[in-house]
Amino acid sequence: IDKETNTARDYEMRVKTRLAPFSDVPIVFTSVVDKQRIFKAVEMALQVYENRNRKIKTSELNSVMQPEIEHNPPPSHRNRFVNIKFMMQLPTPHPAFVFYCNNPKYVKDSYRNFLENKLRKHFDFSGVPITIFFREK
Repeated sequence: IDKETNTARDYEMRVKTRLAPFSDVPIVFTSVVDKQRIFKAVEMALQVYENRNRKIKTSELNSVMQPEIEHNPPPSHRNRFVNIKFMMQLPTPHPAFVFYCNNPKYVKDSYRNFLENKLRKHFDFSGVPITIFFREK
C-alpha cells in the first residue's frame, strides 16, 4: 500500500466499519520490514488482557454509576418507570455486570448501550466485550 498523509486513518476507518458492533477494538499498525511498532502491539495486547481481568468493587461501581443513572434515568415504558437500585460485577472470565431494578424487561437496548459506554468511560474497558444483565430486585 502506498503511504499518503491519511492512509492509516482511512484504513482504520474501513476496518472499524467492517467490525461495526465492536467499535472499541484497538488497532495497531506495524511494519515487520521496517521493525516499527512491533512492541506497541504486544503492549496493547497486555493492556487489553489487564482490562479483561479488571475487577471493580461493588461500592466503587455504585458510587460512580449511580450519579450517571440519576442524571439520565431509563426511559419509561407505558407509564412504568425503571428504577435501578444497585449494580455489581459478576465473577466471570470477562467483564459482566448485573443491574438490579424493579422492571428489568422494560430496559431498552439503547439504555443498555448507554450504560456500557459509561462503564467503558469510567473504568477503561477498551478492547474488551462487556455483558450487562438486568435482574429484578
